[in-house]
Amino acid sequence: MAQPRVLVLDVPEPPGDQDQEPSPYEESEVHDSFHQLIQEQSQLAAQEELELQQRQLVAGALGPPGSGHQTLVGPGGAPVHSTATLRILASMPSRTIGRSRGAIISQYYNRTVKLRRRGSRPLLGNVMRSARPSLRLYDLELDPATLEEDEKRSLLVKELQGLSVAQRDHMLRGMPLNLAEKRCLREKSQVQRGKWRGPQDRAGVFSCCSRLRYACILALHSLGLAVLSGLHAARPWRYALKQIGGQFGSSVLSYFLFLKTLLAFNALLLLPPLAFLVGVQAAFPPEPPGPAPAFTGLELLTGGGCFTHTVMYYGYYSNTTLNQPCVPPRHGDQCSPRASSLPYSMPLAYLFTMGAAFFITCITLVYSMSHAFGESYRVGSTKGVHAITVFCSWDYKVTEKRASRLQQDNLRTQLKELLAEWQLHRSPRSLCGRLRRVATLGLAWLLCLGTMLGCSVAVFVFSEVMIQSPVSAGQEVRLLALPLVVSLLNLGAPYLFRGLAALEGHESPGLEVYVAICRNLILKMAILGILCYHWLGRRVATLQGQCWEDFVGQELYRFLVMDFLFALLDTLFGELVWRLISERKLKRRRKPEFDIARNVLDLIYGQTLTWLGVLFSPLLPAVQVLRLLLLFLVKKASLMANCQAPRRPWLASHMSTVFLTLLCFPSFLGAAIFLCYAVWQVKPSSTCGPFRTLDTMYEAGRVWVRHLERAGPGASWVPWLHRYLVESTFFLFLASALLLAIIYLNIQVVKGQRKVISLLKEQIRNEGEDKIFLINRLHSIYERKERSRAGRNEEATMSPALHADRRDTW
Repeated sequence: MAQPRVLVLDVPEPPGDQDQEPSPYEESEVHDSFHQLIQEQSQLAAQEELELQQRQLVAGALGPPGSGHQTLVGPGGAPVHSTATLRILASMPSRTIGRSRGAIISQYYNRTVKLRRRGSRPLLGNVMRSARPSLRLYDLELDPATLEEDEKRSLLVKELQGLSVAQRDHMLRGMPLNLAEKRCLREKSQVQRGKWRGPQDRAGVFSCCSRLRYACILALHSLGLAVLSGLHAARPWRYALKQIGGQFGSSVLSYFLFLKTLLAFNALLLLPPLAFLVGVQAAFPPEPPGPAPAFTGLELLTGGGCFTHTVMYYGYYSNTTLNQPCVPPRHGDQCSPRASSLPYSMPLAYLFTMGAAFFITCITLVYSMSHAFGESYRVGSTKGVHAITVFCSWDYKVTEKRASRLQQDNLRTQLKELLAEWQLHRSPRSLCGRLRRVATLGLAWLLCLGTMLGCSVAVFVFSEVMIQSPVSAGQEVRLLALPLVVSLLNLGAPYLFRGLAALEGHESPGLEVYVAICRNLILKMAILGILCYHWLGRRVATLQGQCWEDFVGQELYRFLVMDFLFALLDTLFGELVWRLISERKLKRRRKPEFDIARNVLDLIYGQTLTWLGVLFSPLLPAVQVLRLLLLFLVKKASLMANCQAPRRPWLASHMSTVFLTLLCFPSFLGAAIFLCYAVWQVKPSSTCGPFRTLDTMYEAGRVWVRHLERAGPGASWVPWLHRYLVESTFFLFLASALLLAIIYLNIQVVKGQRKVISLLKEQIRNEGEDKIFLINRLHSIYERKERSRAGRNEEATMSPALHADRRDTW
């Protein structure tokens, strides 16, 4: 048996091209031998020859050509084409891509050659076909696969060494290989690269300075990677979000994603006050009004005591410039700073910092809402999503067993949600059934509205009782009464709403969640409206001569802490104790489900309290960040141990958009109105805070503008900007109209993208029909040629016999 010949490609290395940076724009001028070898070999593969032979046998068994049909139909209903059509189909790019790992490595070796070599050899297209290497003579299929793959890998590693670091990383990132093989290729190319590349001295070894520089660079790079990996591992949601999404579905996952978003918002809200208020005031502390009270532990609940005269609250901040001593005020006038200094006006900094923090939060919130809206409603239809999820969702780069199991759970949950949404059929109801349904819904809503009204009246009455019975110095525990009552109402009313929802019997679980969110939202917004009136309408009038800003800040701190404690109690008794009773006493395997509506509205309620109190307590966002982190850990642990997946899975594709919308319009808009009223209309306390000598907080800006007007004509443009941009209502309406226009344009852009996507899908479908039409036309032309050839052959065989018959008759 003849030994197969070995194909050797002698590619000389150009001598003067090693130090030149390769240009990606000259890829079309480089020889592409390996890629063409793989393509020619794939066309001659034995598997496709067998496939063609089998299809030819099927076509011959079904009938001869020329039967009058353009396309033959096989037993399974699929069209059976001729041999020429099958060869054309077998040579299509979609049939020859991704044959083996060796082909992939050879293809990317080819691309690296394109990046390194420019014009070192002629194009294969310029060489005559007879002079090209014939793949049939070398029979690469007979070579061992492992040796061939190792040789291609070594060639690829050698070519990767000649690329720059950025080009090598980009090439490795785009290879369709698993992570282990990419890591192996990167290590081999980097290790061998350091042996022969780099600046060398005359002796051929690294100099001392080069060694020191490379050692420092590698040490800094390793330190940066270690810090990044440590920060990545320190995140509490690093693995938890994937695990929750795989076990409980997208509906429960949306709650934790929303909690993560709130963490980012509070961190962004905390940065400006921390940099421009807290840090500056801590560097220049004011004189203490008296001896600080001892820490008793009750301050963690009430927010008072030793926390009162700290940077935690509004009253600690002074109304002077902080870079020089202040002359003691006379007759309650403002402190007068000395002549020569660079002033840092704390009233102005306080006003502008809070305004900038809220403006940044508003822009970020609107952008996040529009982005979530675009992501949720971008796809026009879900046709074919089941097949895409089954055949195209698995990530083949995952090699670890834990990650693959997690991905498997995630795909299984996605399929459950898709099938549940697809199988959701609303059965038609009779007239009596519809009337009964309307009566049930009306009664449930009447009970819910009555409950909301009763809770609001209870909060209002109890707040009036608290005003009429002031708290003395040693009775700070009584300050927890109002937060305790409000938290009890916020905890008990959602359970009543949940029981009424069970009686309503909604067919769609998504609709049930949205109805529960609506009811809880109305309840919490009504309670917050009454509390805002209690703080700015009643408390300001009763606390004349005292620092009412500190009281409001401490009250909001107490509400935030009490809400967190009740969330922990609800997690303990509502989930853990119920699971134990259900498993041990009732002998049931059913666990409680995670209440998405109530937990999400608790997050929105807590975030609204933070926005309401940031003006009176600049460090309240830090308390909210700590609260959200603890809540994430507690809720995640309780979910994994005490809850089960929803019995009726449903696809929560728009939940994040709904949550952000509720956070923006009722929550943030209400908090902004509350703070604007406090800044523009309410008189500050005359005994504490940076605005103690002013009629309103907003007057600090006017005082600064008048100071600039007296300073000279060089700063005259600042008062003009303040007069026409800040004080003018036209600019406010213009900014609001611009914001609404941006939201409207974003919605229209999303609608246009959906329309374009639908048009592209229709174009793809039309192109598929065009291809089928062309294949049928080719098949019909081939059939006609076969019939004409068969007719000529029949005439050629029949003509001698006809002449012989004629001679016999003559």
